[in-house]
Amino acid sequence: MTRALAIWFGVGLLRPAPGTWGSLVAVILALLIDRYCGFPVLLLATVAVTGLGFWAVSVELRDTPTADPSEFVIDEVAGQWLALLFSSAAFWARGHEGFLPWPAPLAAFLFFRLFDIWKPWLVGRADRRHDPAGVMLDDLWAGLFAGLATIVAAAAYHIPLIFWG
Repeated sequence: MTRALAIWFGVGLLRPAPGTWGSLVAVILALLIDRYCGFPVLLLATVAVTGLGFWAVSVELRDTPTADPSEFVIDEVAGQWLALLFSSAAFWARGHEGFLPWPAPLAAFLFFRLFDIWKPWLVGRADRRHDPAGVMLDDLWAGLFAGLATIVAAAAYHIPLIFWG
């Protein structure tokens, strides 16, 4: 079961770029969860997948604790869902029902992939831990930064419209 979770039920076996595939599948699943169950369920799902990810990765890397196999994408799922929580929370707070409006999911996806690949500051520090926790933490930091960047980008777009609209 831990292997299935770590590779997110086979998504991590897709080539090329399993991390990108993991993020893309995560966006699709998050959109469905958000649309049909709402922000609170997406929040609970994110917490659950994060906890399961720490557990599954630590079990799977018990014999090779410094490894970070490319097929492990549960960390991308957790980080991508964290990034999407920002937009989901903002729209939920305003009473929006339906799929997250365009381009919020695309922005969260692109910012997440940017921070996950670039690995600035705390993302890189977590990645350099070279332990099972680091496998998860770098993507959670990337998700946090991506969520914040998505909100900042939305504000940068919408604030001028309010004044000069």
